[in-house]
Amino acid sequence: MGHLSVKRRAFFVTGTDTEVGKTFVSEALLILLNKKGLLTAAYKPIAAGCELTPQGLRNEDALALQKHSSIDLSYDEVNPIAFEAAIAPHLAAQKLSTDNTAQLIAIDTVREGFVCLLQKKPDVLIVEGAGGWRLPLGIDFEGNPRYLSEFVVERNLSVILVVGMRLGCLNHAVLTAECIRNDGLKIAGWVANQVDPNMPYLDDNIASLKTLLDVPFIGSLPRLETPADAGAYLDLSVLDL
Repeated sequence: MGHLSVKRRAFFVTGTDTEVGKTFVSEALLILLNKKGLLTAAYKPIAAGCELTPQGLRNEDALALQKHSSIDLSYDEVNPIAFEAAIAPHLAAQKLSTDNTAQLIAIDTVREGFVCLLQKKPDVLIVEGAGGWRLPLGIDFEGNPRYLSEFVVERNLSVILVVGMRLGCLNHAVLTAECIRNDGLKIAGWVANQVDPNMPYLDDNIASLKTLLDVPFIGSLPRLETPADAGAYLDLSVLDL
């Protein structure tokens, strides 16, 4: 099996907000890719809202990604930065810090974890963000805000945008897409995920977003029980996979 180039096999999954289905979509993509016989790995570098277990902190979303990676990965390889508090990660880091100057989540840890996964030579590496595109990492020692998106820019990753279909999503989607483009990155495709089962004019909103975003459309997900049910709704050919 030939391996794709690193640029084409690594995707960053972001969303218009938190709780819009990034993990669900990431799982669905992994399942589809696994069925195609591709080697897959998943990475959720930062997670908050973790449960304290005898094995350490564990995040439900990261565990799901670990489960669906065809390459055998340890939990720490999937999720190197974990916080118990279900709050913005940079705030969770501040609460744990005993040093008032330590207010920045270490982006070097994110970088190192990514490189380690690339060394396992997956055909496709799915990287899932936390929250939305501009996830704060904190303030650096020069007083500048730092964001997880800086890592995505450094690696020049293609972005998959998950739009949580609910009232207000048009504004959130357009602003997120503008921000990604202004950062110089390509949006490989977007997914409409129906988070509000009663959203009025759902099809009309999706049609509007197709025009407003003007990026490849991977598919529209209705309310589904499991990520395995999503295969019929997603088109991997949009991603050249």
